[in-house]
Amino acid sequence: MLIGDVARQSGVSTRMLRHYDALGLVRPTGRTGGGYREYSAEDIRRIFHVESLRSLGLSLKQIGRALEDPAFTPSALVSDLIQWTEDRLARERELLDRLRAIDASAPTGWESVLRIVELMRGLNSTSAARRQQAVLARPEGVSVPAELLAAAVLTEADPHVAGALRWALARSGGDGVAALDAGAHSADVDIRRRAVLAIAAMTEAPGATAVLADALGDPDATVRRHAALALGRHGVTAAVPTLVGMVVDGSNDVDAAEVLGTLSRDPACADRITTALADELAVPTADSATRIRLAQALVELAGTTAQEVLRELAHDGDRAVALVASALVGVLEERSSSEDRTDEDRTDEVRTDEGPVP
Repeated sequence: MLIGDVARQSGVSTRMLRHYDALGLVRPTGRTGGGYREYSAEDIRRIFHVESLRSLGLSLKQIGRALEDPAFTPSALVSDLIQWTEDRLARERELLDRLRAIDASAPTGWESVLRIVELMRGLNSTSAARRQQAVLARPEGVSVPAELLAAAVLTEADPHVAGALRWALARSGGDGVAALDAGAHSADVDIRRRAVLAIAAMTEAPGATAVLADALGDPDATVRRHAALALGRHGVTAAVPTLVGMVVDGSNDVDAAEVLGTLSRDPACADRITTALADELAVPTADSATRIRLAQALVELAGTTAQEVLRELAHDGDRAVALVASALVGVLEERSSSEDRTDEDRTDEVRTDEGPVP
């Protein structure tokens, strides 16, 4: 059968048949007296075999391997097809996410659309510097979907780029907390850490406190710490046990002590915090370094109870702890003296301006 007849009956163009011939995929077994290609029944069967493999998504190179390599098994072919299909689906999902992100931003003009597309390309760069620049170079007046920024936050490993993304997400004006909520409950601990750290920058946003409060029960200590610091700064006393634990462990203990000091300004919470720190001081297995951190946390607290605990520690059997506590008591006394002098100065001002106070 000549090439034209094969093309008409098989649906494969003569150009493609010549291409198959050049690649060695399907070479006609015969030639006419005039030198024209002549295909046998076996050649035509091979053409349909090639077309069937192409319809599955295989490249011509893969098809050649499948046809000629005796070691190429059906399982290898299936594995190649699975990988090819997964790659294709990943590209299509990425395209779908981009289109949804653009649609969610309700663009009013081509400039906004092009800016979002440009941002997406920048965020997909292999260069951390370019990804960071893409985030920070957003023009005024161009709205970026919170969903797009949240997705980037959850996958970004570079700390500088991640910081820029959290900053942009907190200022995006969208519902960033909702976009990050799934990440905060991910099975991947790294994703949970990134999600909670981003939500910690948006504690005023609706739903942020609830997600962070839930994160206090996370099995990962880093997630719990991020949540506790953010909640404590927001005045949520449920963070106290985790913050005290941070002081004991020495993990961000300075930050934790400062937040505990802020929470202690509420008289109802001050005694609770002081008691929790004092209980840790009394643990028999607590070493000097731990007890010194606890003493340093006590100096941050408001109220007289913490001062009394420090004065007792100044006579502790552990000399290192006693020396630190004595120094901290001196700091507190100097602070108290300074506050008294300030109050006296204010009283003198009142007397000068308004005459003697009766």
